[in-house]
Amino acid sequence: MFKPIKNIAVILVLSFGVLGVFAQTEKQTRSVASGEKIKLKGVVIAKSGEKTVVRDANGIDTNVLISADASVKTKGTFGGDKVPADSLVRGLSLEIEGTGDSSGNLVAKKVRFNKSDLRVAQSIESRVSPAEDRISQAEQNSERLSGQIDELLAISNAARGGAKSAQDSADAAIAGVNATNQRISSIDDFTVQSTATVNFKVGSAVISDEGKAQLDQIAQAALALRGYTLEVTGFADASGDTKKNKTLSQKRAQSVIEYLVETHNIPLRRVGNSYGFGETQALADNTTAEGRTQNRRVEVKLLVSNGLNTNVQVKKADEQ
Repeated sequence: MFKPIKNIAVILVLSFGVLGVFAQTEKQTRSVASGEKIKLKGVVIAKSGEKTVVRDANGIDTNVLISADASVKTKGTFGGDKVPADSLVRGLSLEIEGTGDSSGNLVAKKVRFNKSDLRVAQSIESRVSPAEDRISQAEQNSERLSGQIDELLAISNAARGGAKSAQDSADAAIAGVNATNQRISSIDDFTVQSTATVNFKVGSAVISDEGKAQLDQIAQAALALRGYTLEVTGFADASGDTKKNKTLSQKRAQSVIEYLVETHNIPLRRVGNSYGFGETQALADNTTAEGRTQNRRVEVKLLVSNGLNTNVQVKKADEQ
């Protein structure tokens, strides 16, 4: 009976690591007045120590404390079976009776649920936890989506016959998995995010104050990104010896790298390609003073990984 559901569960769990796939709703939390007695129906969406968070049909969360003397049982004709409180896992539909404490929590005295719902929730949990660990390793700095429980609810509905709801969720999950695969395959693809050009005096590799200001801007932009790399290339005008010009262009590139590393603590591993082109690849006419000024330069490109950063676009340093 549960084989199709298991397949859907695996697909849905894999989609939990995808950022921006599922919309999140605004969280509402119920505060239970001290001494107030209430009955609550809902689904377990989280557990932390002694606290269990239960969300009702209206999307309102309640913090529940299950005391040691609470009656936790499955529903049954002859009173049901006792179940340890730590067996209540995410995705379990249950009914709770209890009283509010001074902190707005609901202290449960009676907890009831169907045995079949418990089996489904435990089966889901056994797949969710390992998958979450693997996703966390692949996306070390990414946040998990708060909408995970909505997908668990879809699985639970499917187990009780909500086939259409489960299919819709499965389709969305497949789209999420495809998006994840696309991002993983794009990790080694880079796009230029920002560029900066630093000009030098004749025969010099000393960075001017204006050049330092441009490097300051591109360093600040880089440190705000994940998965970035810097490409530094040096150039010279056509005056003088070609071989000396090539050496000078490399010294200019090295000066820029040293400034970024020593002034802004840019890690060396973030400096990808560095090269001195000499007088080749001129930007302007070397027969004019203005053209030679433009050609005595170092170009810095800030590139970002397409798999870790989105909505990238080319900018010059003075546009940031």
